[in-house]
Parts: sequence; structure tokens; C-alpha cells
Amino acid sequence: MTDLSNQRRLAAKILKVGLGRVWIDNEASEDIAAAITRKDVRNLIDEGKIKKRQIKGVSRGRARLRDVKRAYGHQRGHGTRKGAKGARHPRKRDWIKKIRAQRRRLRELRSEGTIDASTHHRLYRKAKGGEYRSVAHLEAHIELSKEQ
Repeated sequence: MTDLSNQRRLAAKILKVGLGRVWIDNEASEDIAAAITRKDVRNLIDEGKIKKRQIKGVSRGRARLRDVKRAYGHQRGHGTRKGAKGARHPRKRDWIKKIRAQRRRLRELRSEGTIDASTHHRLYRKAKGGEYRSVAHLEAHIELSKEQ
């Protein structure tokens, strides 16, 4: 086997890659050994006797499989979790979701004419104070107050 380290080095410079990513055809080793100039090496690259190897990436296969399993609730146990309960599911997000739904419903009721502006304002303030657990609880409260 001839020493092709010089040709490999030249090819690496021409292809703009490291020495490890230069592929040399074993069948054409005599032709490659005869190449001593950059022009010779460029011609061999054009002929396909010297090539640039593909970059080895990290496979996403395992990650895709894990994502499929997690979509139906697997691999989400205590051993997988890193953040605290409050970090993974913040109470503030729950509050935002709940209060926006309640305020939206109050606006609808006011525009429909089910409640007047003063009642709307009173219920709005109570909702802000956290008096109602949900929209259903808010509506149940409104129904009770109508009966009285």
C-alpha cells in the first residue's frame, strides 16, 4: 500500500474538510499516488476517485420514538421529570386560563342583556378575587342570585 498522506492532505485543503473526511478509492491508489500537484488532486476529485465523506449526524430515530410514546402518556413518570410541579405546570397559567374564560363569559352575558352593567361589575370584581372556581360555578351563582 502506497503512502497517500500527502495527497490526502492536499485533498482535505481543496475540499475544505478535515483529513478524516477525505475518502480515497483503493482501486485507484496508483493513480492517486502519481498525483503530486493540487491540479492533479483536483482532477481526481472531478473523476470521483477522491471524495468528501458525509458528516456523521446524531440520529433522531430514538427521539421520534420517545415523542410517539409521550403523545399517549408514557415516559412521563417521576424519573423523567426535572422541574418542580410548579415549574412544569405553573399555577399562574391556570389562573390566567380560568379568569379569561370567566371574563369572556361575563362580557357575553352583559352584551346579551342577561345581566346589567352594575351586576357585571360586581361579578367581575368577585371573579378577580377568586370567588368562582370555573365558568360553571359563576353561572350557578348568577342563577342562584336571580331566584332570590
